Amino acid sequence: MARGHLLIEDIPGVGKTTLGHVLAQSLGLSFQRIQFTSDLLPADILGVSVYERHTGAFKFHPGPIFAQLVLADEVNRATPKTQSALLESMEEYQVTLEGETRPLPRPFFVVATQNPSYQVGTFPLPESQLDRFLMRIELGYPDAGAERNLLKGRDRRELIGKLEARVSVEELLRIQAMVPRVRVAPALLDYVQDLLAYTREAPDFEMGLSPRAGLALVRSAQAWTLLEGRGHVVPEDVQGVLPGVVGHRLRYAPERGGDGAAAVAEHLIRHVPIP
Repeated sequence: MARGHLLIEDIPGVGKTTLGHVLAQSLGLSFQRIQFTSDLLPADILGVSVYERHTGAFKFHPGPIFAQLVLADEVNRATPKTQSALLESMEEYQVTLEGETRPLPRPFFVVATQNPSYQVGTFPLPESQLDRFLMRIELGYPDAGAERNLLKGRDRRELIGKLEARVSVEELLRIQAMVPRVRVAPALLDYVQDLLAYTREAPDFEMGLSPRAGLALVRSAQAWTLLEGRGHVVPEDVQGVLPGVVGHRLRYAPERGGDGAAAVAEHLIRHVPIP
């Protein structure tokens, strides 16, 4: 709804990849999965031009990035050079290769999964790429009841194939167009700017939030508000999306210690008063 990209970080086996498949199926979007590995090349993502002898010309073969929903599976197992191949597509919804710019389909949505950085064979995502993800979430372990149903249930791959689209592409685009029309009062923008300023001035954080992070916070709060059936954003909407929006963008300074999206969001809510 907010036209952003999603980063899912958690240990293997909790359903990160499955969630990406379910999103594509339920939204009726064209889908491509890219399994990121240490030997993956940018051309494997973006595509390549191949010389065709019978025509005497090069023909472009689009890569898996040319889909409406792209699942970048275990994105932090690829080298930084390959990870950077996603930057232009995530920010500008286009790909530039060999001097030619090619638009990506709309809507365009990247769902990336990554394993915790302490696991073997991972490359940390650079700040420039982390900042392009609207939100980061963690799935965690299922509760006892959900896990029991999972153990008793049928093959999830078979169930995913039977899912029907809940909205059409046209409906999704219409909903996306409604989000910016949700009213954000000047006092609410003051609150967002106070949050941004605090992260830049307080010694608790290695680096403050960027203007892009502020835009992500406002867009996410507008989408949250629309889901709640209201026409204007209130401070509680901003606070509700705060962990997902800032958790991957803010790191405590080494001497400060502490970790976790919920802890960072709670710190901000506690120290930045609502105007």
